[in-house]
Amino acid sequence: MTNGESKPTDVTVYTPRVTSVDQRLTHAGEGMRTTEEATWRDVVAAYVGLTKPRVIELLLLTTVPVMFFAARGVPSLGLVVATVIGGTLSAGSASVFNCVYDRDIDEQMRRTRRRALPRHIVSPRAALVFGTVLAIISTAVLWAFVNPLSAVLSVTANAFYVFVYTMLLKRRTTQNIVWGGIAGCFPALIGWTAVTDSLSWAPVVLFAVVFFWTPPHTWALALRYREDYANVDVPMLPVVKPAREVARQIVAYSWVMVATSLLLWPVAGTGVFYTACAVVLGAVFLVQAHRLLVRSRNTEDLSLIRPMHLFHSSNLYLSLLFVAVALDPLISR
Repeated sequence: MTNGESKPTDVTVYTPRVTSVDQRLTHAGEGMRTTEEATWRDVVAAYVGLTKPRVIELLLLTTVPVMFFAARGVPSLGLVVATVIGGTLSAGSASVFNCVYDRDIDEQMRRTRRRALPRHIVSPRAALVFGTVLAIISTAVLWAFVNPLSAVLSVTANAFYVFVYTMLLKRRTTQNIVWGGIAGCFPALIGWTAVTDSLSWAPVVLFAVVFFWTPPHTWALALRYREDYANVDVPMLPVVKPAREVARQIVAYSWVMVATSLLLWPVAGTGVFYTACAVVLGAVFLVQAHRLLVRSRNTEDLSLIRPMHLFHSSNLYLSLLFVAVALDPLISR
C-alpha cells in the first residue's frame, strides 16, 4: 500500500456541481426547516444525527465482544456500562467534528445533504461546542470508571479520525480510508484494555482484522455513491479507478482480512467455535468479493455490479465474527 497523489487529475464528474442556490432551492422544495423553524424534536434529532449512531453501533460491536474475550467469560456489568457510555460519547464527538469540517461537501452530496448542518438546524459553532462537551465527558468517564489507558486510546482514536483522516487524508489521496480507517480499529484495543488495563497481541490481531476489513466495506459503499464523491472532488478509489480495479483491490484486502482473522487461534488460543466461525464467515465473504470482481470486469453499470451486496455482507461478517469472539470463551471452556 502506498500513499496516493495529492489530488488526482483524472476525476470524472458524473453529475453537474450543485451550487449553493440550487441547494437552497432543493431544501425549500423538500420542506426542510431552517434553524428558526425547527421544533425541539428536530433539534434533538439533529444533534443525535451529528453523532452518526449507526457508526457508533458498529464501533461498540467491536468493543463489547472483546471485553468478553479478554475476561474469558462475562466481564463486570458496571465496567461494560462505563465502557459503552464512554465509547459512545467518544465516537459521537469524533463524528460531530467530522460533520463540522465536511459540511461544505455534505451540502452537495445526495447521501449527506439532509444532515443537520446542511439543513441549518444546528450551527457550526453549536456543533463544535457539542462535540467538545462529548469529548470531555467521554474522556472523564473512561478515565474515572474504566482506566486511564482506555481513555488515552480513545483520545488518540478521535484525534486520528479528525486530524489525520478528516482534515489531512480524505480530500487528498485515494488511500484516505486505508490509513484513515485506523481510527475505527481502536475499539478492539479499548475493549481489551478496559478489562486488562494492558495490551497484548490478541487485540492487535483484532485491530488488524478491522483494518483490512475497512477498505472492502468502504469502497463498496463508495462505488455506490461515486458520483457524489466525484462531484465534490473527494478522490475515493472508485472515483479515480474503474470498478474492476476497485474490485481487485477489494478481493486482495478480503483475503488478507480472512487470513488475519485466523491468526487469533495461534496467538490467543481460541477454541473450535471461533475458528470454525472465522473459516465459514470468511469463505462466504470471499465468495461475495469474487462475485463483485466478476460482475465488474465488463461493465461500469452499478445496477449490474451491485456493490451494496458486498457492503451489507461486510457489516454482517464483522458483526458475526465479533459475536464469535465474545462467545468462544463461554462455549470453549
